[in-house]
Amino acid sequence: MAELNGAPVTTDELKSLALVNYGHFTSMRVDDQRIRGFSHHLERLVRDCRTLFGAELDRQHVRELIRQAISGRGGSFVTRVTVYDPDLELGRPGADAEPNVLVTTRPAGALPMPPQRVQTATYLRDLPEVKHVGLFGAIWHRRNAQLDGFDDSLFTDYDGFVSEGATWNIGFFDGDQVIWPNAEVLQGVTMRLLQQVHDRTSLGPVNVSDLPRMQAAFATNTTVGVRAITVVNDVEFPAEHAIFDTLRKEYEEIPPEAL
Repeated sequence: MAELNGAPVTTDELKSLALVNYGHFTSMRVDDQRIRGFSHHLERLVRDCRTLFGAELDRQHVRELIRQAISGRGGSFVTRVTVYDPDLELGRPGADAEPNVLVTTRPAGALPMPPQRVQTATYLRDLPEVKHVGLFGAIWHRRNAQLDGFDDSLFTDYDGFVSEGATWNIGFFDGDQVIWPNAEVLQGVTMRLLQQVHDRTSLGPVNVSDLPRMQAAFATNTTVGVRAITVVNDVEFPAEHAIFDTLRKEYEEIPPEAL
């Protein structure tokens, strides 16, 4: 399913997204027509639209487009809202833009997802605070990690300070509290919600050299929830830990929002 501004999208309307690749998006897990953190997703879309296009996005209109696109569909799935201008030209990105709203869906995996093993890479995404469609660097490093026998890539700066994963945030448990890296990252909705409900939470620098003293590591985003990380390079972590049970329970107890 793919609808642009409430109508089936055409190939011509997708050309700019494929060839110019300028826009932003958010992905949301839908469970029985309800979305946990939905207001945060809308906030992200409005904020990123101002940043990339200098335009105001109508929250209520976006809500109506999502509601129409997924109407009558039960169970759990992922819906993605992508904002881009089908008429944007590669040679004139500074022209006045008219952001359009593309709504797509895909299946959702069962939770909790299996643990993953990650490899670090020195990388900082362009505009890391924006969830933009420019994913080449992230996918490149994910590919390299998989070719090296890992599942995904974890980004660090040149001094070895951890920031985020290719498409997810990372948290650590030091035996007392959950630590989120205070680096330049995309503020994921799942991460933000967990920070709000888990009392023993802090932001701080996390260097690769600090990892051996951590008791557990995990990834978060809307599609994986809380996912255990069992390996970062050559540092091993448990696949099961009480902190995972706690965080998953706290996250599931957050009331999902109706569309």
